Amino acid sequence: MGIVRIDTADDPRLDVYARLTERQLRSRLERNASILVAESEKVVRVALASGVAPLSLLLEERQLETEANLVADVLSLANGGEVRESAGHVTIVPTPDVPIYVLSHDQICRLVGYNVTRGVLCAMRRPAERSAAALLDELPDARRLAVLEGVTDATNVGAAMRSAAALGIDAVLLTPTCCDPLVRRAVRVSMGTVFQVPWARFGSWPAEQGRTDGIGLLRARGFKTAALALRDDSYSLGDERLRGIDRLAMLFGTEGDGLANSTIEACDVTVRIPMQHGVDSLNVAAATAVAFWELCH
Repeated sequence: MGIVRIDTADDPRLDVYARLTERQLRSRLERNASILVAESEKVVRVALASGVAPLSLLLEERQLETEANLVADVLSLANGGEVRESAGHVTIVPTPDVPIYVLSHDQICRLVGYNVTRGVLCAMRRPAERSAAALLDELPDARRLAVLEGVTDATNVGAAMRSAAALGIDAVLLTPTCCDPLVRRAVRVSMGTVFQVPWARFGSWPAEQGRTDGIGLLRARGFKTAALALRDDSYSLGDERLRGIDRLAMLFGTEGDGLANSTIEACDVTVRIPMQHGVDSLNVAAATAVAFWELCH
């Protein structure tokens, strides 16, 4: 299909970039496929390198030259087919040409509702979400996991994913009420690392009446669980006993309430980040970075 110049942000072909809710994006395509939107050349390239298939690209006229290599790569992948991974095997599936929509800067800003300084948007086929059990089956040698309980803020989820990628976390597991890591803001804040760090979602949380979801699943796979929480009996983050744990899952709660009391009680240990100047806690995104650095190195 190639280059498609569009005059107005009102064109229905651009609905995917601004006029559909995240829920609609997740159910937009047939056969249970769905869409995500990636922003900036760097994020799009990370997604492409991770095997995420492009559906369309949106950029300004001037970027046909400045982003010529990215355009060529997207068109090349489209002509060659979609990269699809199943049971650890990557295959190429034929796919229609990917349109490269071109719109003026003012109209792009009008479309998305803010000044798009990086100017590249890409609609992509969303990878299928995995269960926590299936992901752990794929990672038998994992030693460090992060678990986010009820973290609903996309910025915090994206930042935690970026820290996980940078600081050596093998996988991130989410409870059912956590924010979707593939919503646009989380993808943007993560700088595309949501496509690099393995992640999955628990079916229920915590384990209920003998089910192996949640903490029960982690324990069954040989992980010790550490709740990051403000408790008097907490280990200090630098405690050598924590470093000696071979397989460790670190649990982080919401910004305001932290982890549920039932979750803390179910964990093997409670861990506290030492504070000064009367500060009692860190933002959850900052707390993940500090804990990952201390316990993964």
